[in-house]
Amino acid sequence: MRIMITGGAGFIGSAVVRHLIGREDVTVVNVDKLTYAGNPASVAVAEGSSRYRFYQDDICDDARMLEIMRKEAITHVMHLAAESHVDRSIDGPGAFIETNLVGTFKLLNAALAYWRELPGAARDAFRFQHISTDEVFGDLPFDSGIFTETTPYAPSSPYSASKAGSDHLVRAWHHTYGLPTVISNCSNNYGPYHFPEKLIPLVILNALHEKPLPVYGEGANVRDWLFVEDHARALELVATAGVPGESYNIGGRAERTNLSVVETICDLLDAKRPRMGGASHRDLIEFVRDRPGHDRRYAIDATKIDRELGWQPRENFDSGIAKTIDWYLANEAWWRPIREKAYGGERLGQAG
Repeated sequence: MRIMITGGAGFIGSAVVRHLIGREDVTVVNVDKLTYAGNPASVAVAEGSSRYRFYQDDICDDARMLEIMRKEAITHVMHLAAESHVDRSIDGPGAFIETNLVGTFKLLNAALAYWRELPGAARDAFRFQHISTDEVFGDLPFDSGIFTETTPYAPSSPYSASKAGSDHLVRAWHHTYGLPTVISNCSNNYGPYHFPEKLIPLVILNALHEKPLPVYGEGANVRDWLFVEDHARALELVATAGVPGESYNIGGRAERTNLSVVETICDLLDAKRPRMGGASHRDLIEFVRDRPGHDRRYAIDATKIDRELGWQPRENFDSGIAKTIDWYLANEAWWRPIREKAYGGERLGQAG
């Protein structure tokens, strides 16, 4: 297999690169524009491999995408390149429309042209996999409901609306043109190499620096948490064994309120890296004004991918969050340059 991964220097994409480069029968072709969230250091483990290629290019350049597919004889496209931060989408939705909608449209056009050129067996084996989010489904009541593959779309933010639109484009290219596409919708990811503006790494690093731990509202919003390395295994299965035209929900079966997540991190840091004077890291928690249109709860039903492809998460939240904290404690050389550049040394993001 020769797998093209868009956004392979990002959080989830780099986990997929690190996972696939361990397979002797896979060549990994990483295409990433290297925006603020893309980091070559996240895929350093792959750079010495003869089965790894890197192209710093924009998915909105469909001619270049087609050129790369032809040059590398791509058998699978795993499309992860996306703008993904809800707060950023509220402040500046234009970039989300450009990357998530227009970029997906351009990539689909390139893939369709490439697929049509392939000989019979290669044409049959080709797959275009689109990686999306559970946020396209909107939100759920706190006490009932779960997202399935047939849940109607009801996006709430510019980010989730742009991802919902890209999902619809992928389905249209399958139904109208026959392009063999598969879609996956995942719950909130966490784990090593996570960009420091997101909830879990932000809280870990703020706590280490004795900074406030900002939590939206009362911290009651609920998310299902998925360890990123479990997600990478699932994405490989969907890409290689998923049925064209189908979608698969991928979740960690680990619902937690945002406040519970923050408190768990605080308690683990109290044990692993105690504060001077013995105070709890929980004392750093600050409740801040809620995000506009903040979805209440996300919950994924991952029955289909379990039943049809045999995937289940290996990590529960307790084991996954402990591994995540340990990684950040041991890898300051990775996160410090990013945090200082992205936050101007002192600037804080919002948690939750």
